[in-house]
Amino acid sequence: MPIDFLQSADIVAPQLLGCILTHAGVSIRLTEVEAYLDSADPAAHTYRGKTPRNAAMFGPGGHMYVYISYGIHRAGNIVCGPEGTGQGVLLRAGEVIEGEDIARERRATARRQASDTLPAARLAQGPGNLGQALGLELKHNYASVLGPSFILQPRKFEPEWVSGPRIGISKNTDAPLRFWIPGHPTVSGRKGRPNKKSATPREY
Repeated sequence: MPIDFLQSADIVAPQLLGCILTHAGVSIRLTEVEAYLDSADPAAHTYRGKTPRNAAMFGPGGHMYVYISYGIHRAGNIVCGPEGTGQGVLLRAGEVIEGEDIARERRATARRQASDTLPAARLAQGPGNLGQALGLELKHNYASVLGPSFILQPRKFEPEWVSGPRIGISKNTDAPLRFWIPGHPTVSGRKGRPNKKSATPREY
């Protein structure tokens, strides 16, 4: 079933787990995401209102919001909620299922060293690495995830998932708005304390 991106980010986020995002020759199955809400969420880029940097996050839903993290990484988000609300889901980690050679070349360029020995599970582990593997750039702001540049394929089944506190931020850290597939080797950062679980694990 297609995802309704007009729903709030915390509703959309777990629906993205197990989906496959394809861009520029690389396909990644999403295994970890974080929801960022509107002006009520101090950790959201939109907390203080609309700016040239975060404008893409205000909609429309189902489009990309790409930003520069730590001055070097390109992190990708999928915009959610009614247009103008400023919500999105950060793509934290995933499994490269197609285009591994391309992803490795991009990671090697970013790392300025060979990535032949980098474990496959780490190719798109962490939002910056995922952005590198997908070849994300600021020019991809507003690009639809329904084509032609990005294609989001729905999952076949809902995988088991859990939620817990977001990581890598300093505000609103206790909100259980990070969602991941437990036990998956690509999941980044500390595993946290799960707050919610779907039904039994299934192939997706």
